[in-house]
Amino acid sequence: MNENKKIIIGLVGESGSGKDTVADYLKEKYGAILMRFADPLRETLSLYVENISREDLQWFSFALRNRFGNKVLSETLRKKIEPIKEGIVFINGMRVLEDYDFVKSFPNSYVVYVTLDQKSRWERIYTRKEKSDDKVSFEKFQEMERAEIEVNIPKIGEKADFRLENTGTKEELFAKVDEVVSMLQGG
Repeated sequence: MNENKKIIIGLVGESGSGKDTVADYLKEKYGAILMRFADPLRETLSLYVENISREDLQWFSFALRNRFGNKVLSETLRKKIEPIKEGIVFINGMRVLEDYDFVKSFPNSYVVYVTLDQKSRWERIYTRKEKSDDKVSFEKFQEMERAEIEVNIPKIGEKADFRLENTGTKEELFAKVDEVVSMLQGG
């Protein structure tokens, strides 16, 4: 793959939709370089907090964006992406409309929306216990999804180049991902 074929894939999806599953699959099967908008947030918070919650990440993201503008996290990632010469760069966790503009600012860039109904996502999150606040009631989950940093996800999803409904098995989701990658690679 030459420099002109470097592919940037921005991934957007609500919590529990399967974004991390897609990211892990892209890394394993295609050797994708994975980055997350939340990486700088996690790195910094881990210096101060042992068990980082989704609420902590939302608060910190809001505070940084409020102080330095909505482009603060994307510009941090740009410094890591620009030196990469080839391959698939996968950016997970788009949350604000400026994240969409950031991804689309690169040549050969695409946005993929992974989605699933709210109740199914809550059930997945409730059982996975990945973050310290995963085991919350459905009502609390709904409240958390109304947070300012979460409400733009469906709007970004409407603008996405590809939409993956994650309603089946992992194998079915992976087959959908393979179709998208094949199209992007000209297959």
